[in-house]
Amino acid sequence: MKIIVIGCPGSGKSTFSVKLHEITGIPLFHLDMMYWNADKTTVDKTTFLKRLTAVLESDEWIIDGNYASTMDLRMQASDTVVFLDYPVEVCLDGIEKRKGRPHRDMPWTEDEYDAEFIEFIKNYNTENKPRVVKLLEKYSDKNVFIFKNRDESEEFLSDIKNKFTVLKE
Repeated sequence: MKIIVIGCPGSGKSTFSVKLHEITGIPLFHLDMMYWNADKTTVDKTTFLKRLTAVLESDEWIIDGNYASTMDLRMQASDTVVFLDYPVEVCLDGIEKRKGRPHRDMPWTEDEYDAEFIEFIKNYNTENKPRVVKLLEKYSDKNVFIFKNRDESEEFLSDIKNKFTVLKE
């Protein structure tokens, strides 16, 4: 399987992806780890695309992250899209809860968030989500799962876990 997990920052893409990886064993890749250096600088676009392309050429993967500039490419290469389409308040709460805690999807621990990042989250549904929806329409032949709250995504993971448990028996 080739799965991308997208959604507003703070929606829990990485947490969802880790759980999906643990259930399925499908290799997991975080776009933030491909793009950011530990000193909070970014790699050049060529390096980022080279890293992403290497993953896309693999037989199976879970890729967690948005990165609008490569979303079309990732959707095209995927067979499954998971969109965590949560309310802004849930996403703002999500980033607040991860503040100061190490995360495997970032090469540093975030102690505070700048105003620009917070504004990006607040404006996600009006500025970014419409592009995501258009891409989902373009790639309607994919398996698309849109979750409106954490309960829905947790139920999905539970169902997948139950199916994988049955397959292993």
